[in-house]
Amino acid sequence: MGTYVQLGAVRTWYGEAGEGEPLVLMHGGLVDARFFEPNLGPLAEHFRVYTPERRGHGHTPDVAGPITYGLMAEDTIAFLEKVIGGPADLVGHSDGAFTAMLVAMRRPDLVKRLVLISGGFNKAGSAEPEGTEWDVEEIARFLGPAYGEVSPDGEEHFEVVATKIGEMAAREPDLQASELAAVTARTLVMFADDDLVTLAHMTEMFEALPDAELALVPGTSHFLTQEKPELVNRLVLDFLTKDPVETVAPIRRAPAG
Repeated sequence: MGTYVQLGAVRTWYGEAGEGEPLVLMHGGLVDARFFEPNLGPLAEHFRVYTPERRGHGHTPDVAGPITYGLMAEDTIAFLEKVIGGPADLVGHSDGAFTAMLVAMRRPDLVKRLVLISGGFNKAGSAEPEGTEWDVEEIARFLGPAYGEVSPDGEEHFEVVATKIGEMAAREPDLQASELAAVTARTLVMFADDDLVTLAHMTEMFEALPDAELALVPGTSHFLTQEKPELVNRLVLDFLTKDPVETVAPIRRAPAG
């Protein structure tokens, strides 16, 4: 069971689980909160976990107009203000990771800690083979039935949403590494070792964030949260429940001077 909240033009659905400080899980593109099923239980043992579904995803109906990262970031800011009522930890995967990073850049007062899983910051970092096309019909065969199980718009609307996401993906994300300095929250950057972005892009992102830690999950792909959920959960919880350790031989984190 979940709850709807009106956030501007978007009637946003979200679930809740667990007790404690607020943690918001932000799913990837063209999927919904069910994607976090292997992760929700362990996280809810430590936090009050909220699982909002963004415009046109899951139980949340689509609205007229395009879908962009900027719009989804504003929707998330509205969710934090209206439902959470203050700052929360954000854990995002893929499109959810980049959206979470935009929230941290625009409203640092609403983000305590940030976990970015498999989300790059610029299309130049893509590891997909050159010439890869966004095939809406193929994507619909793969993801459309799951969408139809919960969407109030019905399965037939999935191709509309997939087209919008494809138009967004053709242009975004489009940040420069220098812009990541605006993220002031302590951040865990996590990728698979066979992800949709290059290893060089991962390290560039890690180095550009002011207060970042890096985790590379071996033997996984972009779906690492499902392929090795126990390891991913352990890394996320270690980051969110423990203070940084004082390292023995700091180089990147060496104090200034």
